[in-house]
Amino acid sequence: MLNVPPQAFPAPGSQQRVAASGRAKVPLKPGRSLMDWIRLTKSGKDLSGLKGRLVEVTEDELAKHNKKEDCWICIRGFVYNVTPYMEYHPGGEDELMKAAGTDGTDLFDQVHRWVNYESMLKECLVGRMAVKPIAAPKEISSTLSEEKKQLNGMLSEKGVLGASTKDVMLSYDWFQTDSLITIVIYTKQKDLNAELVIVDCQDKRLRGEIIIDDHSYLVEVDLYHAVQEDLAVNITEKVGKVEIILKKNDNIHWKMLGQPLENHNTFIKRTDRGQFYRKCKLVSKTEVTHDTKLFCLMLPKSTHLRVPTGQHVYLKQIIAGTEVVKPYTPVLPFLPLDFKEPSCHDGAHIYLMIKIYSCGPFTQALEHLQVGDYISVSNPEGNFKKSQVQASEDLFLLAAGTGFTPMVKLLDFALTEVSCLRTVKLMFFNKTEDDILWRNQLEQLALKDKRFEVKFILSQPTKDWMGKEGKISSSLLSEFVKRSSKYSKVLICICGPTPFTEQGVQYLKDLGYSQEEIHAFTA
Repeated sequence: MLNVPPQAFPAPGSQQRVAASGRAKVPLKPGRSLMDWIRLTKSGKDLSGLKGRLVEVTEDELAKHNKKEDCWICIRGFVYNVTPYMEYHPGGEDELMKAAGTDGTDLFDQVHRWVNYESMLKECLVGRMAVKPIAAPKEISSTLSEEKKQLNGMLSEKGVLGASTKDVMLSYDWFQTDSLITIVIYTKQKDLNAELVIVDCQDKRLRGEIIIDDHSYLVEVDLYHAVQEDLAVNITEKVGKVEIILKKNDNIHWKMLGQPLENHNTFIKRTDRGQFYRKCKLVSKTEVTHDTKLFCLMLPKSTHLRVPTGQHVYLKQIIAGTEVVKPYTPVLPFLPLDFKEPSCHDGAHIYLMIKIYSCGPFTQALEHLQVGDYISVSNPEGNFKKSQVQASEDLFLLAAGTGFTPMVKLLDFALTEVSCLRTVKLMFFNKTEDDILWRNQLEQLALKDKRFEVKFILSQPTKDWMGKEGKISSSLLSEFVKRSSKYSKVLICICGPTPFTEQGVQYLKDLGYSQEEIHAFTA
């Protein structure tokens, strides 16, 4: 997914795709790259305009700073002078000006939630809001009754949830044997599966998150005693019960599970939770094309995480002393050619197909990672739902370059588990033949499964190229995207650089396809 030409809030030179209705990349002036910005922040220059002072900012004061030459923005209660950043912002000045003089938190979350703005803009910090312009949404957290009984030293707690969460009630309990600690989370969700459960145990800190639609329930505890590295997660899908099984370091009786952390036992929107990262080990790095590599990362033994089809993760690195974050969509180690049963993956590894940019500091840092090195990987994010495919008869995939990455798991799922699909077609756009990712595997797959068809389109072909050439256009799409019958249900997925995605979505709409029939992969 997100290996397209550079763009992002904090990082000139980053790789990110945007929604068809989102911002477009704006060419930056020479000397306005990510590294140029980092150098400027470390130069000692007064970027906040306050000579190092921090002030309390009122709503009225914030509103005064709403011009390009004097632009303050509030993000989560902190005010930043983004005036010096204007020329370094890949989305352009107009994108920043949408939040000028206001609380830009909501806009930021819609477009840039994954960005570490605290690190990128720390030298631009003006201070805190005296009163937040917009009150932060209240967390729907649990309330405790004094009459509740203690369970092995910790209270059994239930979340009190509003009607907007469909009256979902969650609770947890725990018990122990001589050698094991078992935490049981009761969700009463009949469609719970391994992809909706994320568990990490790091340095006695246990974190278990259950995803329910756009909300999540969190159990987060500083454990009473140390436990062994490996853990087990059992899910009873029919009743929505999750068991987290930990092995004690010492066979002693625990008086309590541990100390609840700040966000323990809360049920809130996922967008209101901060990103959580764990360090993953690089176990292999193999060449896919002349400029693209397949990275295999191993999750810690103390992590249970499955990245759902169509979702992405964020990688976090320190570049020149500054935290930089980029999104990437995991793929499979290869395209399965036997679709008699769902592909089995061990769940211990994450595979990322990443294009290395010669002038991109983030991918250059990835390129220099050695086997055995570690990199921080976030929880998955994304709004794609498998049900969109399950309800379709014709599936069309439009990909440009590494926009192919979300299509890998999608192809596997569609051909393996969706019996109602009549046709699955991939239209793959690249510059040259050498740029085509997994060409042989795709051609083998087309020979193996009669439902699948792939077309390669090159914008810079050699004279020997016998296939289609050009860029995405209405005429190419009208030829390729056709319903198998007059009323067949269609899903069209598109992924690539911003202009490709925007143009493609508009062409599809002009051809009569509805917004509900189009999914643009974004981050």
